[in-house]
Amino acid sequence: MLLLTVVGQAFTAAGYALEDRPAQHAAGLFRFRRALPDGLHGVIDFQLLAYHDTEWSSGAPSRFRVMLTRTDKANPAAPSAHPRFARRDLAALVVADFGVPILPGPDHWWPFHDTGSLGHALGEAGSLAIGYGMPWLSGDLLPPPAGP
Repeated sequence: MLLLTVVGQAFTAAGYALEDRPAQHAAGLFRFRRALPDGLHGVIDFQLLAYHDTEWSSGAPSRFRVMLTRTDKANPAAPSAHPRFARRDLAALVVADFGVPILPGPDHWWPFHDTGSLGHALGEAGSLAIGYGMPWLSGDLLPPPAGP
């Protein structure tokens, strides 16, 4: 519910809809999808790793990451031979590809330990998905060419 509260309206305005898949949601996967030209789909996955105060977690904070996929397949995890197929972690796209050091690194997972910190993390990830991820998925924004 908090995910939709924080990013739902902006994602909907951009044409992305949360897939209604309760089993995936229960497993921590929240997938937004949008039809793109040429029979492609833009997919934004929020993958949650929820830790609870149990012996095995050692009090580790819960966390999530955001994966971006442009594909012609119904299942974004399936391999594709489409020339415009692409899959990239949002943090890697922002930090490594676009060179914006706004996150600790390209393998960043957004940590949270309560509702307040989750809302803040979702706001940051959602803003980066809107500013970098969605235009990258549509092909409207490309990383700068690699240096010499």
